[in-house]
Amino acid sequence: MSEKLFLTEALATGYGDIQVLWGVDLDVDAGEIVCLVGSNGAGKSTLLKCVSGLLPATAGRVLMKGVDISHATSDQVLDAGIAQVPEGRRLFSAMSVKNNLLMGAYLRRDGQVAIQKELQFVFDLFPILAERMGQNAGTLSGGEQQMCAVARGIMSKPALLMIDELSLGLAPIMVERLAKALLEINRTGISILLVEQDVTAAFELSRRGFVLESGRVVLSGPTSELVKNSMVQEAYMGI
Repeated sequence: MSEKLFLTEALATGYGDIQVLWGVDLDVDAGEIVCLVGSNGAGKSTLLKCVSGLLPATAGRVLMKGVDISHATSDQVLDAGIAQVPEGRRLFSAMSVKNNLLMGAYLRRDGQVAIQKELQFVFDLFPILAERMGQNAGTLSGGEQQMCAVARGIMSKPALLMIDELSLGLAPIMVERLAKALLEINRTGISILLVEQDVTAAFELSRRGFVLESGRVVLSGPTSELVKNSMVQEAYMGI
């Protein structure tokens, strides 16, 4: 049986008096790509904020490699091996592409040689970033900015990469390129939690999926089965 790299147990959180997540159970095995899908406002980004230490859990637990990180700070979460690619990229627009990438490695303690090796890996993965490493990140196209955001996430050498809305606002050809890159990233041993409104794209990439509605997981299982579910087809796939 695969090791449970990451899991949430009965996780609840919200904003002030407004509860958004209600008892969410979710898990990712080592080496796996898992998707979390749901409509806008279902609580997907809130879940990632809670895991990342940006929003306190009001109940339940977050475990990474068996360690409870429910009340960890963002730095501690990153140090535990979880990196997030936030919705909307959130790059430092006035900084160069290269410096944006190096910002992703700021907590690493394995030395410059290892960091340069990671930098070469992301440049091989996204050659356009190598071409534009001296350019300010704000001058990149939307698709190139998403590549830079994913690459910055990899630079921390995470065990789990959480990606919030990979495909949002991007042309289908760019989504396809990024999807291929994610498979390549996964082949290096990095597990991926893909949070997406585009259910079809998410299911094609992932082995398992969780469906979130109004802050609750209403369905989960292999994506090969979820794609055949009539509720999923009707609500998310227009079938």
